[in-house]
Formats: sequence, C-alpha cells, structure tokens
Amino acid sequence: MSPEYPFDEAATARAVIDDSGTLVEWNAGAERLLGHPAAAVLGRPATDLLADGGHRGSGAPEGERWDGILTLRHRDGSHITVWLLAHRVRPQDAGPDRWLVVTPIEADRPRLPDDPLDNVGLLESPCAIAIYDERLRLRRINPVMAEVLSLSEEHVRGLRAPELTGRAQSHDIERQLLRVLTTGRGTDVRTYIPVGGDRTYAWLARMAPITDGKGRVRGVSVAAHDFTDQYLAQERLQLVNEASVRIGTTLDVTRTAQELADICVPALADFVSVDLLDPPEHGGELPTGRLTAPVALRRAAHRSVNHGTPEAVVKPGTVDEYPAPSPQADALLAGHAIVASTSTGDLGQWLSWDPARAERIREYGIHTTMSVPIQARGTTLGVTVLTRFMNPEPFTPDDVLLAEEITARAAVCIDNARRYSRERDTALALQRSLLPRSLPRTAALEAASRYLPAARSGVGGDWFDVIPLSGLRVAMVVGDVVGHGIQASATMGRLRTAVRTLADIDLAPDELLTHLDDLVVRLSEETGNEGSPGEVGATCLYAVYDPVSRRCTMARAGHPSPVIVPPGGEPREIELPAGPPLGLGGLPFESAEIELREGTVLSFYTDGLIETRERDVDASHALLREALTGSYDSLEETCDRVLNALLPTGDAADDVALLLARTQGLPASRVATWDIPADPALVAPIRKQVVEQLGAWSLSQASFTAELVVSELVTNAIRYGIHPIRLRLIHDAATLICEVSDTSHTAPHLRRAKTFDEGGRGLLLVAQLTQRWGSRHTTDGKTIWAEIGLVDEE
Repeated sequence: MSPEYPFDEAATARAVIDDSGTLVEWNAGAERLLGHPAAAVLGRPATDLLADGGHRGSGAPEGERWDGILTLRHRDGSHITVWLLAHRVRPQDAGPDRWLVVTPIEADRPRLPDDPLDNVGLLESPCAIAIYDERLRLRRINPVMAEVLSLSEEHVRGLRAPELTGRAQSHDIERQLLRVLTTGRGTDVRTYIPVGGDRTYAWLARMAPITDGKGRVRGVSVAAHDFTDQYLAQERLQLVNEASVRIGTTLDVTRTAQELADICVPALADFVSVDLLDPPEHGGELPTGRLTAPVALRRAAHRSVNHGTPEAVVKPGTVDEYPAPSPQADALLAGHAIVASTSTGDLGQWLSWDPARAERIREYGIHTTMSVPIQARGTTLGVTVLTRFMNPEPFTPDDVLLAEEITARAAVCIDNARRYSRERDTALALQRSLLPRSLPRTAALEAASRYLPAARSGVGGDWFDVIPLSGLRVAMVVGDVVGHGIQASATMGRLRTAVRTLADIDLAPDELLTHLDDLVVRLSEETGNEGSPGEVGATCLYAVYDPVSRRCTMARAGHPSPVIVPPGGEPREIELPAGPPLGLGGLPFESAEIELREGTVLSFYTDGLIETRERDVDASHALLREALTGSYDSLEETCDRVLNALLPTGDAADDVALLLARTQGLPASRVATWDIPADPALVAPIRKQVVEQLGAWSLSQASFTAELVVSELVTNAIRYGIHPIRLRLIHDAATLICEVSDTSHTAPHLRRAKTFDEGGRGLLLVAQLTQRWGSRHTTDGKTIWAEIGLVDEE
C-alpha cells in the first residue's frame, strides 16, 4: 500500500460468482475471512461455502442487488455469520452477467485520539454525505446517504466505492477520490446511473479533502446532490430540439412519419407506430370536425428497438380499422393523449377485439401504451402510438407532455408534406395533361420521349412536342419555363399552344421564336405588380426537318444545343447560334441549317438532364454522348439508357424533358417536280402529266381529285402569282401532296362565292376535296399546298 495506491485488498472479502453459481474470483480478503485459498474454491459452487448444506438452486442471487446475513463455513469447520452485499455486474463485451459479492473485514487499526474523520460536522447535512479514509474505504455515512443506498452504515463501513455499488461509474468516482486524496484539492464529479429500462439517476458529487490539525490529508468527504429532475428536463429539451432538426427533412409524408417514429425510439418508447387518415378522393381536405368510430387508418411508419419490428401487426401501407375502445380511436375521438396500461386494466378492452394484438402484447410483455393525436391547423391527420415493454417504467406526465410536443412539431411537417404532395400531384396532373399523350407517327422521323418531374422542387414547366407540317415536314420543339408549380405548368401550356399555332402558319424557326419572345414578354407584364415586370421566362429550341431535302433548320432561345448521332458515327453537339432566353424582348434570334443523313438520331433535352449536384455540365455531356452511342437500337430503350446514365436514382433536382428523333428520308422516286410556264393554255398538258405520274405510282384512284386540285392551284398561280411557278407532287404511304410555288408573297384567302359570281369557288372546292390545305411563306415567295388522302387498296 502506497499513497499512489492506498487500497488494502485484504480489507474486504470479495468474490465473483458467474450466472451458474460457480466461484470465478476469490481475493485475499475472502481467504482471510474464511481461510479457504483461491485454488480450493475457484470452479466450485458458491453454495458449498454455506453452513446449511441443504440449500437448493444455483447460488446466484436474483434482481440487480441483494444484501443480507448468511452463515458461512470456515476452513477449520467453524461457522461465521457475516453480512454480504451482492451486485449484478454486466460485462461491456455483452458476455454473461456475473455477481460481485463483498463484505468488509474489521481491521485492527489503532484509533487516533483526535481522528478528524470522527469529528466531521457534515454528517448533519440534508445532503447525502459519505466519508472515506486514507485507504479510500468508507468510514462514515449520514442517514440521508444510508437512505439513498438502502444500506446501513454498520454494514457498509470499510467498503470501497466499486464494492459499494458494483457499477462501472464507481471506478471513475474512486479515481477522483484518489486524486483529491493525493493532491489535496477538491473536485466535482457528475455521474449518471441507469436504473432499469431507460431511466437514469443523475448525481453531482462534490469531493473535498479532510485534513488534521497539521494540514495533512486524512480522508475525503463526498456530498452527493440528486439533480435527476434537471437532467431529465434537459434530456427532454434536447430531444425536442433534435426532433426539430430530424423531422421534416423532406416534403414526403411517409418519410416524415418515419422520422417521427425514429426520434421516439428508444428515447421515449420501445415501439412506435404512426397511422394516418387517408385524404378524400380527388384531392379533398381531411375532416376538421369530430371523428366517429370505427376509424380507418393507414400505417405510414413504425419503429422498434427490436430488429425487423416483430411487434407490429399491421404492415406499412396497410389500412386497418380501429373501433372504440382502442388506443387509436379513443385518442382521436378525445382529441388528446391517452395512456393505457395493463396494471390499470385499460388495455384489457383493447385485447378483446383483436386477438392478434393480444397475442403480441402477451408475447413481448407490453405493459403501457400512449396514444397521441396528430393534429395541425385544426385538422386531424392521424395518431401516434408509443409502447413500452423493455423499459419497465410507465409513462409519466412529463413523458406525455414530451410526446405531445414532438408529435405537434411532426404534425406541422406532415401537414406541410401532405399539402405539398397534393399541390405537386395537381401540378403533375396538369403538366401531363398539357404534354402530348403520344407522339404523332410521321414519314419524316421516328420519335420517343420521356418526362421526369423534379423530386424536391416540384413540377416545373418543361415540355416537348412533335408537330407535323406541310410537305411531310415535321417540327420538333423542347422548352423550359422558369420556376416550378402550377403557375409554371400553366405557363408551359400557353407557350406550347402558342408554338403549335405559330407552327401551323409555317413560320421559320427564328421568326417563330421572335413571336414567342413577344408572348413571354406580355405574360411577364401580366404577372407583374402595379406595372412592374414579372418573372416569367423560358428557354426553347425549335427545329424543322424536311425529309425530301433531308435538311433541318434550327434556332434556340437560351436552350442547350441538341446532340446528333450520325449512322455509324460518334455523337456530337450541334453548333447553333446562342439566342437569348425568351422574355428579354427585342433581341434577335438566328437559325442554322444542316443536312442530315437518313437514320441520324437527334437528341433534344432540357437542362435538368445535365445540370446536377453530383457533376459538372461537361461530365454530364460526356455521359450523354456515351449513352447515345449505339442509338441504332430502339429509341425507347435509348431514352431509358440516357436517364439511367445521367439520373441513375431517378432523383432529379429539376424537371427533365427528353426527345429523341431518328430521321427518315423520302426517296427521289416519290417526288415529281414541274416548272410551269405562265400560260393558261398549258394547264391541260400539266394535268395530263400529273395523271401519268400517278399511274406510274399506282395511284390512279386519286387521279380525278388530283386533276381538279392541280388545275385550280396552277391556274390561280398563273393568274395571280409571279413567275417562276413550280408544281411538286409528293407521294407518301397514305397521302398525296400537291404543292404550287411562286415568287409572290400574297397568300390566297378562302371565301364563299355568291349565286351569280363567276369566280371564288376554286379554293372552296380544294378545301372540300382534300384533307388539309394551306399556304406557307418561303424566302422566295409562297407555296400553296393540299393533301389528298389515299385509300388503301388491300
């Protein structure tokens, strides 16, 4: 024994018993008490040391602590009656529990005449006081400490701190006692002692040295203060703060409900279920008045201290009905938290209507439940049920207040998520209704598309379209409205309608974007406040492909350039003039024309596909080109490959619109062209040449209609147009197209002739004989066209 280690191991008889009652440790004090050396007793049952040989059982105590008086057998055959204190010791390595059994041995030490430890006046304090000597063995305790320990001073005198409680925290306390003893400076130590389940006692131990008249340290006094209430209040506040951070991280109802369950386990309960009311169909509001039983609830989330949540009867997503009485229904009907327990018999009524739940309660020893309604903004959303079975403590009024506070915070988040989900579903429905349900099948190209709404920021204004034009040409458009939500979707619908209207009059891509820019400027002015401009803006890319010439004209307004994949070639980005975004007003747009080989794949997309948090735009372009390589496969498969490559989780930060188109060419044998002299007398020979061409195409059944249409269009061009005049016939699988072009920019108008008028019936006749007709302006003049439907002869 030294000042650095003032512990006399032989001053306490100490033994350790495993869970089978076998002695596994035996110290010198135990040998001094009973005379048995360690080698003689280790590995033998502890009951062999009892004077009463008729003892039955393992010899290991029960519970967490035991103390009492037993008669033991000495090595010399005599009997010794001693007081024993036994503590259950739980190893940190999750091994089997052991029992530490101790008893102090009175040492023959001379008593000093003026021992400072006998004259300490702190023993009358209302605090729990303990006095340790220079060997750090307990010398004195006051009645308050004896009440705390539930042990008498007579029995525990001479024990060390670890022997007194048997807890791991006692070793730290003893180290602090040794520091005070050797340095002579006092200290404060906080210790937290778990007592069954999740309950913890918090103590503040103030340690001070005890000195004699010469200033020498002769012992240490410990004044223990119980601040459990303050500690629990701090823990509850910390849990509420943690709930504020962890609950509501997303605007997803199910995820928010799961976060509510996660925060309560195991801090507040052993099993937590969150059941929500299903919203009415067609986006209605949840009821605000009193509910009636039975109540149908859908399990949104649950959490347990046990892996796999074996206590749950209902699976997530399943609807179950709860009658009255039941914890769920009673809490919803009452509008406040309800606590039920087996000790008061409240749970007995619940067991009667659901045998499955009754079996789980008996199987897991569930003894207490607390049902808390989930309410926000005057609306009942559901109920949270908290259950305890591992924690033996019942719910206290403070637990109820804590559960209500956490549930109230979660209720606001769930209501926000529910409202957001409803608005998002509405916007998504509007968005999808405004997008084309299917892409038209044309002779010019084959197309496939995908639309992916944003995962977090809400539905936006991305759109795409494929618009058939005259002369077998086809327009492709992709756009993106600034912002998200219903307003963006509505703006997108207006712009898509405007693009279709402008495309119907066959405007060139740059002219169309100019008109669209004016429209966006007007929309922005309409949404502004008191004359200030609003924030309506958009980007757009418009392209027109002609399968006869195999040329494609494109223009863009602040939109990403498309990527093309030539047959057998590598994907590359098309260099297009960078036009300004729509809505700036007054700035020009430029178009570019490129020639495309038959089978070329065009890729149009919005910026949500390439602008992600995970990588920069250049890396996204590289992934896009890689995904488009080998796009000779199905375009539908290529669309999926592109999305999987750039958005593998499907979690897009912004809306994504993707349009792929594979060009097709029209053979020269399907096109016939004639230059028309400005002589009305030559109309008849022209009709004859047309009939002959239709015969070569095996379209004789359309000769009569084609003769009338060609005659009318050529005659009008000769009479009102400007030379040169050109006639072109285009033969598609289901359509015969007649086009007459001249260099006049004056377009004809359809009108109804009066009874005695000599003219004015030509274009009316053309309109009645054809599927569609119209005119379009060209750089050289105009073209009048008409489409004649062909009847399948099969």
